[in-house]
Amino acid sequence: MRNEFHDTLDILVADLAKMCDRASAMMHAATVALLEADAEQAGRMRGDLTQLSALGASVNDRAYRLLALQAPVARDLRTVVAALHIGADADRMGALASHIARTAARSHPLRATPPELTDLYTEMGATAVQMADEARDAVSSSDAALAERVCADDEGMDELHRQLFTRVMAPRWMHGPLVAADMALLGRFYERFADHAVEIARRVYFQATGAAMDSAPRPA
Repeated sequence: MRNEFHDTLDILVADLAKMCDRASAMMHAATVALLEADAEQAGRMRGDLTQLSALGASVNDRAYRLLALQAPVARDLRTVVAALHIGADADRMGALASHIARTAARSHPLRATPPELTDLYTEMGATAVQMADEARDAVSSSDAALAERVCADDEGMDELHRQLFTRVMAPRWMHGPLVAADMALLGRFYERFADHAVEIARRVYFQATGAAMDSAPRPA
């Protein structure tokens, strides 16, 4: 019975890692759609999100069954409970990527972003994909050090977000307040995507160590 339990737990963890991987792929595609006015990338997003949500529903069902039928304790219990939250965060990451893709689709065949912001959105997209990939690897390995790396990368995303606001609010901004608001909202989608990756990392850290990440000693 315990072998069956741990086999099911392994499948659960693998599915969570797969969700993070799909969220990463969706964010990459959404950024390409945004910066290159790629309607094909944007058009696939709805199907990708449906598949991601279906996988999340499967994760929830498996986790609740483990809680109800196996009564896990200690680290196993932390893993199962964390899975419910990680699945929800990964699903939300996919939804945020789809919001970016929809913004791109609304402007097609024109690009949704002014040329002077291309560098920022390129960096935000790359950072978001990197954080999702690191979250995937942390989930797969239950590695606390990888989880901490995700949180460290979030500082870079926050800095990019601050730079975006500085540019759209500068006196030399030439595109008007409505475009500025749209660009700020896009930045918010990227920032929230990163925040959910951090939440996944925090869950992994607690699962691995039994301690909250904020209470962990900081390296010198």
